[in-house]
Amino acid sequence: MSVEDIKKARTAVEFNRENLESVLRGRFFYAPAFDLYGGVSGLYDYGPPGCAFQANVVDQWRKHFILEEDMLEVDCTMLTPYEVLKTSGHVDKFSDWMCRDLKTGEIFRADHLVEEVLEARLKGDKAARGISEADVEEDADKKKRKKKVKQIKAVKLSDHVVKEYNEVLAKIDGYSGPELGELMVKYNIGNPVTGEALEAPKAFNLMFETAIGPSGQLKGYLRPETAQGQFLNFNKLLEFNNSKTPFASASIGKSFRNEISPRAGLLRVREFLMAEIEHFLDPEDKSHPRFHEVKDVKLSFLPREVQEAGSTEPIVKTIGEAVESKMVDNETLGYFIARISQFLLSIGVDETKMRFRQHMANEMAHYAADCWDGELLTSYGWIECVGCADRSAYDLTVHSKKTKQKLVVRQKLDEPVEVTKWEIDLTKKLFGPKFRKDAPKVEAHLLNLSQEELASKGEELKNNGKIVFKVDGVEGDVEMDDKFVTIEQRTKTEHVREFTPNVIEPSFGIGRIIYSVFEHCFWSRPEDTARAVLSFPPLVAPSKVLLVPLSNHKDLAPVTAEISKLLRREKIPFKVDDSGVSIGKRYARNDELGTPFGVTIDFESIKDGSVTLRERDSTKQVRGSAADIIKAIREITYNGASWEEGTKGLAPFVSQSETETETE
Repeated sequence: MSVEDIKKARTAVEFNRENLESVLRGRFFYAPAFDLYGGVSGLYDYGPPGCAFQANVVDQWRKHFILEEDMLEVDCTMLTPYEVLKTSGHVDKFSDWMCRDLKTGEIFRADHLVEEVLEARLKGDKAARGISEADVEEDADKKKRKKKVKQIKAVKLSDHVVKEYNEVLAKIDGYSGPELGELMVKYNIGNPVTGEALEAPKAFNLMFETAIGPSGQLKGYLRPETAQGQFLNFNKLLEFNNSKTPFASASIGKSFRNEISPRAGLLRVREFLMAEIEHFLDPEDKSHPRFHEVKDVKLSFLPREVQEAGSTEPIVKTIGEAVESKMVDNETLGYFIARISQFLLSIGVDETKMRFRQHMANEMAHYAADCWDGELLTSYGWIECVGCADRSAYDLTVHSKKTKQKLVVRQKLDEPVEVTKWEIDLTKKLFGPKFRKDAPKVEAHLLNLSQEELASKGEELKNNGKIVFKVDGVEGDVEMDDKFVTIEQRTKTEHVREFTPNVIEPSFGIGRIIYSVFEHCFWSRPEDTARAVLSFPPLVAPSKVLLVPLSNHKDLAPVTAEISKLLRREKIPFKVDDSGVSIGKRYARNDELGTPFGVTIDFESIKDGSVTLRERDSTKQVRGSAADIIKAIREITYNGASWEEGTKGLAPFVSQSETETETE
C-alpha cells in the first residue's frame, strides 16, 4: 500500500462519530467520571491508553515549546484567592450567557442554543429542497441518518433567510448577551423541545468558588486558567533570566470552568488540562529573532473582515505575508501562530482541518492588540483548541497597580536620553488631618496613577483648581485642591529605561486537541468496515510496538523475553499479546489502540533471530534481525524517518498466509 493508497483508504469509508466513541470508550481511552453513580456531566476519567496518549502529547508540547524556545517552566497552585481574580477581571467578566425555561427550570447556553436551532433549520431547508440525506446529516451512519432527518422539520426557507442564518452562524462567537437575546426574539428561538419562550440571557460566572482555610473568610476559586501564577511570579522569573527580555514562561496544569451545559465529550468539560505560554517582550519591539525560520509556513486564515462579511471562506497565505500586510499584528504573534500549527501537525492534526480565526472587534478584550484562535474541524464543527493573543501590558499593569509592586523591566541605555513625564507631588502633612485613617489609601492611589491618568488629572487641576476621584475602600468622592497636590510635566535625563513588558500568550486546551486528533486519525478499513484504525503518529501513540508470538508454543517464549528486554532497554513502550486468538485479530484490536508497529516472533526466529515488522496503516511487513528491527522502530518513532527510510536495510516479507492473517 503506497502513501496515496493509504490516503484513499482513510477516506473511503464515511466517518462515523458513534463508531469512534465506541472504540474510545470500549478500549478505555476515557470514560464518564463516577460512572457507577450515574456520572457527572462534564467530568471524565482517562484510562491507560488515554493517559499514555495525553502524556505523549504533553511531552511533545514541552519539547516543541519549552525546550526549543528555552522557556522557563513554572507549576503554580490551582487554588486562587478572590483578590487575584478580581484584579485580573475574571470575577466580573469571566462569564457565559445562559437562559432559563421558567416552566421546567432547564438551562441553556444562549450562543449554543441559537447556533443549534439555526443549524437545524438550515438542515430542514436542505431536506425540503431535496438535498441528499448524506449532505443533511454528514456525521451519522445510514440508519441513524434517516432517523435524524425525519426528526428535522423539512421547511423551505427563503434565500434571504438562509443568507441571514449563515451570516449569524459566521459571527456566533462575537455576540453579546443582549444581542443573543435579540436574535432569540427575532428568530423565535425558545426551548427546542417544548417550544416555550425562555427568559433573556443572563451572565453566569464560570469559576468554581471555594473557601481557603477553616474560617471560610478567605474567599477563593479554582483557577480558570494557568496564566495568573505566571504574571504574579514575573519579577522572580525576570531575575532568574538575568533581568533580560524578551523571555517566556510556560505552565501545564489543570484548570476548572463551571460550564453551563457541558456537551460533546472532551470538547466541553469542567476540569481540563491547559498548557499556556506567556512571552514577555518590549512593547516598542515586537520582532522575533527566529521569524525567518517560519515566514514561509502556509496557513488558512479567517480574518475579522471576512467574518464580518458573513463568510467562512479562509484566506491561504504564508505567515510572512500575513504579518507584512498587518493582517497579523506583529512578528512575535505570527511566529507563535506558525509554531502552533507545526506542533498540531506533529501530533496528528489533519492540515486540511485546521484554520486560524481572528477575534472580531466585539469579541476581543479591550486591552488586546490582536487575537487568533487555532480551530480544528470535527464532527461538532470548528472547535477553538488554541488561543494566541497579544495581551499588551494589561495583566502586569493591573496586578502592579493593585499590589503597589513594580512589575517592570529596567534597561540600561547606551546613551542617556531626555524624557518628559507627568509627575505628582503630594503635601503629605495635610493628608492626616483631612483624611485621617484613609490617608494611606488616598496617597497610594495618587502615587499609582498612570501617565494617561496623571495627564487627565493635571488638566482637571489646571482648569478647575481641584481634582475629584474615587479610592477603593474610601466612602464617597475624594476632593483636593492645589494645596494638597501638584501635577505637572517635567523633563529629566534618564540613564535607565523602565517599561512594563507586553505579553504574547499562546493558550492550549489539551483535551480539545486530543479529541480532535482522535477524529482526524480515525478511519475504517474499506475491505472490512468493522476494523477501525487510529493512525496516531508513532511519536504520540500510547504504545509503539505490539509484540506477537505466532503461537503459545513454549519454544517461542525465550525469544519473546529477549526482544522484550531489548525494547525495555531502548525505552520503547510495547505490549506483548500472547493470547490464543489469531494474529489478524490481535493486530486488529491494537490498530484500534493506535499501535503503529507489530513485531511477529515465529519459529524462524528461534533459528536465526529474525523477526517480522508490520506497519499499522499499510500493513506492509519487512524482515530482519531483532536489533535491526528495533533500530528501524526507533528511527521512525523518535527521529522522524519515514517507513521507507527507516526500513531501507530490511527485506520485504510476504507469506502465503499474509492475506488470510490480516483479514481474519
